Amino acid sequence: MIWCILVVGFLLPQSLADPGFFTSIGQMTDLIRTEKDLVTSLKDYIKAEEDKLEQIKKWAEKLEQLTSTATKDPEGFVGHPVNAFKLMKRLNTEWSELENLVLKDMSDGFISNLTIQRQYFPNDEDQVGAAKALLRLQDTYNLDTDTISKGDLPDPEHQRANGNLKYFEYIMAKEKDANKSASDDQSDQKTTPKKKGVAADYLPERQKYEMLCRGEGIKMTPRRQKKLFCRYHDGNRNPKFILAPAKQEDEWDKPRIIRFHDIISDAEIEIVKDLAKPRLRRATISNPITGDLETVHYRISKSAWLSGYENPVVSRINMRIQDLTGLDVSTAEELQVANYGVGGQYEPHFDFARKDEPDAFKELGTGNRIATWLFYMSDVSAGGATVFPEVGASVWPKKGTAVFWYNLFASGEGDYSTRHAACPVLVGNKWVSNKWLHERGQEFRRPCTLSELE
Repeated sequence: MIWCILVVGFLLPQSLADPGFFTSIGQMTDLIRTEKDLVTSLKDYIKAEEDKLEQIKKWAEKLEQLTSTATKDPEGFVGHPVNAFKLMKRLNTEWSELENLVLKDMSDGFISNLTIQRQYFPNDEDQVGAAKALLRLQDTYNLDTDTISKGDLPDPEHQRANGNLKYFEYIMAKEKDANKSASDDQSDQKTTPKKKGVAADYLPERQKYEMLCRGEGIKMTPRRQKKLFCRYHDGNRNPKFILAPAKQEDEWDKPRIIRFHDIISDAEIEIVKDLAKPRLRRATISNPITGDLETVHYRISKSAWLSGYENPVVSRINMRIQDLTGLDVSTAEELQVANYGVGGQYEPHFDFARKDEPDAFKELGTGNRIATWLFYMSDVSAGGATVFPEVGASVWPKKGTAVFWYNLFASGEGDYSTRHAACPVLVGNKWVSNKWLHERGQEFRRPCTLSELE
């Protein structure tokens, strides 16, 4: 674990800035510019020191020549009145000048710049977070298993396990007969095997999640693949798309996941990123017990929220989503922009609120999240897929595209097969933005059902 010692062993000075550099690659680029500025300042300091040493060397050469001549015949040397005067002058004045030159601190400018920049340095939390990201990447992508086997993995206890108990019960219900009496008996039992059952159900999902991230997921049968198509879509004959329809591709059948190609331009992406960068903050989740927002190790990213009224590009993007889905965006949440960090990820989760979370969106007053629209605003060199462990689907980032799926059935019940995750970013910089559309406001609209998107 030599690499781990190198990474964690030397801790950076405590920063005055907010922690979380490691959660956003986009903001980490600022650190490169900071270090570049410090290197320039350091080279200026070195040049100043070299100039000072050059002056001292000239002093030394001159004095060495004088003392060499004087020591051959000291009495004869000082017997000359001019030599005697110059000796007095050197020792009384010039050596003091040399002393001041030697004592002159040339590092003031560099130290001042370093002190100013230090407040923007990463802190201990950033360094430890980056080290854990290396472990996570090695674990997820099976990288250098020999090295990882020699050290301790991060705490395996998953903070979200208790909050996902309903999901695990749902999975178990699919695998056994729905015998009510047997179910009642099991609910009364509080034995160790039952606890092990919950953990055992979690582990397969973890394994499926990591396999999907590596591109080793479930392969769709040829029969199902034949039902997936590419097509042009005009948004129920929306005037904006009749002459220039949107390009669609079926990514998965159940749940139906649709990808829109060339749906957001590079110029629009840059504007959205520029608006979001100053506001990026560490992404949080709502604690299922306290309701408080908190950061967690299984969501490594920073996010910002953009309103349609603050920029015409954001407004235009919102309307594009409405035109193509037929869903009212006036009750949707603001556009969330996210940038992932070192090994950035978001482990399996639901976008919609389950029955045991009736107050999840109570403050919004817009009902549950009926659908998700996700823009990919960058290509990712390796990793960073959006995966659906329950069904085995993997959707890979492609700049300028977007994916769309419904989180709820027509009955309003949640579709548990939409449980999804953002795989760790292995290499590259992942930018996404998403729009969560809610139930309210759709009562008198004619949304484009996924069957109509065929």
